[in-house]
Amino acid sequence: MKIALIHKRLDLRGGTERVFFRTAEGLRDRGHEVHIFCGSYLLSPPEGTFAHRVPHLTFPRTAALLSFAVMAPRIAERHGCDVVVSFNRIMRQDVLRSGGGPHRAFLRKMMLESGPWRRLWYRLSLYHRSMLAVEKRQLSARGCRKVITVSAQGKREMIEYYQIPEAKVVIVHNGVVHTRFHPELRHTEGKKVRQQLGIPENSRVVLFVGTGFKRKGLERLLPLWRLPEFKDVYLLVVGNDTRLRYYRQCFDQPTVLFLGARENVESYYAAADLFVLPSTQEAFGNAVLEALAAG
Repeated sequence: MKIALIHKRLDLRGGTERVFFRTAEGLRDRGHEVHIFCGSYLLSPPEGTFAHRVPHLTFPRTAALLSFAVMAPRIAERHGCDVVVSFNRIMRQDVLRSGGGPHRAFLRKMMLESGPWRRLWYRLSLYHRSMLAVEKRQLSARGCRKVITVSAQGKREMIEYYQIPEAKVVIVHNGVVHTRFHPELRHTEGKKVRQQLGIPENSRVVLFVGTGFKRKGLERLLPLWRLPEFKDVYLLVVGNDTRLRYYRQCFDQPTVLFLGARENVESYYAAADLFVLPSTQEAFGNAVLEALAAG
């Protein structure tokens, strides 16, 4: 088959991005002709696949969202693919792979955690209203034929918020590479990371992995490191956020390390004693599986 895969960027720094890349490799290995459609390419596409750039606006973010949602299915349609699979919010596809659940569920949970002004902003934000409009179109009968979610919760939310027929939503759980995430790495990669970061061998290390710190619950976690009980415990924060500089300034403590995105994230699991992910909203994070596999 000739299969189109659509996502806003080709990258390996996020969970959805890694699944997108591996899906392209897996379909290629099964003999399919795989065409990748992305707005930006931060690395080379898998060998043997065909890459296409989706022209769209990149700023402001509402314009970026809407222009990609409109242009991506149009560009894919020109290439006559048998099946179009989207990993993003776009107007039209055959199959939607949803790794994070519906945006409506996300907004509801975030508003429960927010003050009155933040809740008002969520309601009036042009970006979030546009996101909901695209999502409603995407999940309509004309928008897609099948929806893939990564958990039973994600499926329940799709059905609850958009009245999608249950048979239309399929659960495909995420997987993890056990040779990459393994407890034995504590003795090699874990020691190296601790040495590089100047962490004493006997110190306790807590790890947080995620992109979008507020949704992932980092703001619940950070205040603990102002307590005397945590003065000798290290917190490693791996992942990106648009307000990363702000977090670094507000929590300028020697035991709280904001490390940004890391390609060798398995080494940081190996260096940690405990993994914590107190998410406000989560369909089912890859980081949970990675942490379990890493012991």
